[in-house]
Amino acid sequence: MKEKQTALIDPEWKKKYSGMVLTAAEAVSRLHGGQRIFVGTGCAQPTAILRALVAAVRSLPDTEILSLLALGETPYAKSELASSFRLNSMFISEPVRPLVQEGLGDYTPIFLSEIPRLFESGKMPIDVALVSVTPPDERGMCSLGVSVDIVRSAVENAGLVIAQVNAMMPRTLGDSMIHVTNLDCLVPADEPIPEIPPPEPGECTRRIGEYIAALVEDGSTIEFGIGQIPQAVMEFLKNKKDLGIHTEMFTDSLIDLIESGTVTGKYKTLDPGRVVASFCLGTRKLYDYVNNNPVFSFHPSEYVNDPFIIAQQRKMVAINIALEVDLTGQVCADSLGSRFYSGIGGQVDFNRGASRAPSGRAIIALASTAQDDSVSRIVCRLSPGAGVVTTRGDVHYVVTEYGAAYLHGKTVQERAIALISIAHPKFRRQLLEEAIEARYVRSEMAGVEGKIVVSPPALHARMILDDGTEVHLRPIHPTDVPSMKDLFYQLSQETIYYRFMSHVKHITQKDIQDFVFIDHRTDMAIVATLPEAHGDEMIAVGRYYLDAQTNRAEVAFVVHDKWQNRGIGTFLLKYLVSLAKRNGISGFTAEVLRENRAMQAVLNKCGCKTSMTTEGGVCSYRLDFD
Repeated sequence: MKEKQTALIDPEWKKKYSGMVLTAAEAVSRLHGGQRIFVGTGCAQPTAILRALVAAVRSLPDTEILSLLALGETPYAKSELASSFRLNSMFISEPVRPLVQEGLGDYTPIFLSEIPRLFESGKMPIDVALVSVTPPDERGMCSLGVSVDIVRSAVENAGLVIAQVNAMMPRTLGDSMIHVTNLDCLVPADEPIPEIPPPEPGECTRRIGEYIAALVEDGSTIEFGIGQIPQAVMEFLKNKKDLGIHTEMFTDSLIDLIESGTVTGKYKTLDPGRVVASFCLGTRKLYDYVNNNPVFSFHPSEYVNDPFIIAQQRKMVAINIALEVDLTGQVCADSLGSRFYSGIGGQVDFNRGASRAPSGRAIIALASTAQDDSVSRIVCRLSPGAGVVTTRGDVHYVVTEYGAAYLHGKTVQERAIALISIAHPKFRRQLLEEAIEARYVRSEMAGVEGKIVVSPPALHARMILDDGTEVHLRPIHPTDVPSMKDLFYQLSQETIYYRFMSHVKHITQKDIQDFVFIDHRTDMAIVATLPEAHGDEMIAVGRYYLDAQTNRAEVAFVVHDKWQNRGIGTFLLKYLVSLAKRNGISGFTAEVLRENRAMQAVLNKCGCKTSMTTEGGVCSYRLDFD
């Protein structure tokens, strides 16, 4: 997929544009106090110019430094300079976080897609833009390199543009080019681009990545938000096919997915075959890889982060992180209580875009705890002062290391139970009590404490039907209450009679609750589902109940009428047998109506030693495991 091109750099560019070429100090001498100065973002900060800016601080009183994502060398973000340089950050990264949290810097919360409109409209006028570019090619075109994002808009709307011309900056392709005549001052200074190696994910982060990857289908287009969790997902995508990338940023981790053929962009609705991004963060390996590489198409944030553009990508998957989520689904992502920590960034842009895309999936991820497991990140109420970035009406999937909860279109009670089920086990009881006290959950749900469990991926299985339909099998989840109810009322009276041996007309909420909330030790319930973007569609259920005195379990299952005679019952029984063996159970028993020939056929060919006796209209089966 990768194809290298030879850069067309005019070696005579300094002579042609000699009137624009200045030293960093000479360029900074054109500035004066009271100006708003935009600083290039990410790993493309013009560090040589910034050092000259700091050296001239005494002549630049009351200067506003406007920053999006400050990384690497940030000499202006020092507390001793705050009386002259007033920082205004639109995303709080680690180098500027102390300044903002000390009250010596400001934070502007805003959707990333809307920042260029601030510049263009004059609501946030830019006096000076300090940026990095590649040397101009033979046509005079400079690339903005590894950070196009809002830099292009800043260049187009600033009164004065000073560019550090850095031959070590990768020449990225796409809508990333600026003609040298649109710049005012050129400061030649070749310096290494800051390198940010991808973080090594821990076990918790890897488990979250595995759950997220399970939600990604072949042919999906993916956005990876900033942080460890989105990058950890990549490890578990290597068995996927024909993925596409439309993301605000990416790291070195993407290289392996491209080289292995996992990422092809074949089925992207827009920009097929291209990795679309607005900036990248990584090592020299990544910078060399994107240099003049036509696989990558860098675009400004007003394109990459436009929810209407994102929504056009079929199977768009957005992966972003949270700091805290409350039991109604409100997502805090930019503050720890009242202490600002990061920013809104592109979370809302991509969350809304993906949720509106055909078969799209919007995912919010977070570790279930913080501070060495002493604090739950899933809470009944957000911390005092915490800001809501993604509203409860916008949230779809929430993923922790304990599983995935689908919230969109769900009631407050359904949301609370779903989120408690993926909270850390040590906090589930407390969260359930708080949810009942808050009237989020009915008081009769107090009895399910200890049974709010989500199964690990190791207990999941899948089968492929003769027409290619993929059916997933997994232990029942606390969130399956409405699906169980729907399945029951979709069954024919004959199927209900065969399953319950009576003509049951309705099922109570308590019956459903008792069926769904089990301890997964003495009881096991497995559901067969069809994966949908809006959540699983349940088509079959199998269950066993252990008799501790005999170490045998009674087994029963039911399959939706339109999915019967497809092999699902046989597969479901064999799967239950394998789980029971794993739990040390010695065999199954089953009571089957004499006229229920289909169930008898399944039991007879399950692969176990089988015996059967008949009394009245009921056949009693005994299955012995090896």
